[in-house]
Amino acid sequence: MLVHPNPDPIAFSVGPVDIHWYGLMYVLAFAMFIILGRVRIKQPHIAAQGWKPEDLDDMLFYGMLGVVLGGRLGEVLFYQPGYFFANPLEILKVWKGGMSFHGGFLGVLIAMALWARKSKRNILDVYDFIAPMVPLGYAAGRLGNFINHELPGRIADPSLPWAMLWPNPNGIGFLDTPRHPSPLYQMLIDGILVFLILWPFARKARPRLAVGAMFTLLYGCARFFTEWFRVPDWETTVMGLPITSGQVLSLPMIVAALVMLAWAYSSRDGKQTLRST
Repeated sequence: MLVHPNPDPIAFSVGPVDIHWYGLMYVLAFAMFIILGRVRIKQPHIAAQGWKPEDLDDMLFYGMLGVVLGGRLGEVLFYQPGYFFANPLEILKVWKGGMSFHGGFLGVLIAMALWARKSKRNILDVYDFIAPMVPLGYAAGRLGNFINHELPGRIADPSLPWAMLWPNPNGIGFLDTPRHPSPLYQMLIDGILVFLILWPFARKARPRLAVGAMFTLLYGCARFFTEWFRVPDWETTVMGLPITSGQVLSLPMIVAALVMLAWAYSSRDGKQTLRST
């Protein structure tokens, strides 16, 4: 059995300003977006579409707004609306309570739609381009959750080698029972594993929307699985089976991804895009 290292959530201070590890994880995520984007631009089928390094810088600005605004609003509206509406100033404290991936996902889609309109690009091509750069950024965010000892897992069998004593939410000591380290599960499965599958898939020319749909499917399935190990923000029952908040939000992603994949591989538009590259 392991013990959570429980580090100080403040990495360092610059005068009166505290720099949180959670914020640094977002800086890391945006840096990886740029690095992976520059690699992706050099792939022949992407270069043939006319992507340039300047596009990355421009998209990053839009994407940052989408992630931060969408992620925080998603956390407020999807998970803890009562608490945040009663304490509106807490909404601004993004290092407390974290960000919702599903909200950030919607925020990025809206931001990229605005960028696509401005740059006169097809939004589906934009989605295909950025999708493989998202999972590692997500993984960095989950590492930030772990450092902040957020998103505790369900109670785990003490014999599980990686079962972990988790810091008490009141800041004093540890919880009595070991937990699944669910942020690490989601970092490894929803983030790194999805990247390792999606990146090779995206290295070859695919029909329009196939890469974006594959990311949506992989993430939706991975998140649905890892949610079993996390203490849910809320839980309900469907046909006698328990289902958590994260799983409820992941199901539409899975269904939409299957529809998008079917369209990508059967539509004339998708096949035309594949031939043109």
